[in-house]
Amino acid sequence: MDPYPLPFAPQQLVHERGIPAFGMYRGTIPDLSWRALKAPLGKQLTRQLHHKRWQYAAISHADFFIGVAVIDTGWCGSAFAYLFDRKRGEVIAAFSDNGLPRLSTQIEDRGFGDATFRRGKACIAFRRAGQRLELTVNTAALTLAAHISLPPEHAIMAAIAPANWLAHATHKSSALTISGFAECSGRHLDLKDACASLDASNGLLARETSWRWASAHSTQLGFNLQQGYMGDAENAVWLDGVPHRVGAAQFRFDAANPLAPWHISTDDGAVALTFTPEGLRRDDKNLLIASSRYVQPIGTFSGQLIHPHTAEHYPVSALPGVTEDHHSRW
Repeated sequence: MDPYPLPFAPQQLVHERGIPAFGMYRGTIPDLSWRALKAPLGKQLTRQLHHKRWQYAAISHADFFIGVAVIDTGWCGSAFAYLFDRKRGEVIAAFSDNGLPRLSTQIEDRGFGDATFRRGKACIAFRRAGQRLELTVNTAALTLAAHISLPPEHAIMAAIAPANWLAHATHKSSALTISGFAECSGRHLDLKDACASLDASNGLLARETSWRWASAHSTQLGFNLQQGYMGDAENAVWLDGVPHRVGAAQFRFDAANPLAPWHISTDDGAVALTFTPEGLRRDDKNLLIASSRYVQPIGTFSGQLIHPHTAEHYPVSALPGVTEDHHSRW
């Protein structure tokens, strides 16, 4: 059996004939331009407003969880950073702000590339430096300086899918080593015993976009599961460092009480998990012409993953991670 069952990533998002290179792959797609994509004239004229890009990092530790993102929605830029204290079960530092695209926000069309949000004295920046990503957060609530080791090509999952307007692409990593520190409320936190995971996404999405998402990673196993605008196109498990495609994901949870247990499975039987929240981050915004309803519980997953090709069982026990229920009008 091929130890790396996913095919190699294509060189570009769009074939010469203007057709997207739909599929799930291993490795990085070098050219993340949608310029060659064929589309009706109306969609060509409004494409810039539908172009959504983001760079996200999750940092998981036995005592805390950190989430950081820079987002460009085409007509608006935004960023957030938070630190969740797992012992207290609450967010103890949080930053969230909006600004103008290109002025406050710049995101490179590159998997795990540069991304910056700057407004006033606040700055969040991802900087690519060879085989590592340098992440800095300088805000009144949270300071962070970290080096994240980037994965080998065979450990990267890349997906290109029709999505809900024209097309979308994403690169995801499993567990990555990290060094550095975070500071908030007079506390200094060493990141040496944490692990990081990355999400770099770039696509042409509908104004109304919703999804449910679950992600958690350790050095032995991990998963990325979504139900929403990409269907099952980015659903993958990492087993012994290798990504494998899995089926459509089902999320059973109480939207009115997201701190109750979640039950997550895939139609092919490869994933059967229970998620127990420890607390959550919530961010609801209404910017008149746009809005966002976002809840991201932080907690642990238990259950099992089954290798899609060998049927070997991988037990999951108290694995830290997140789920998400998100609706955007952007």
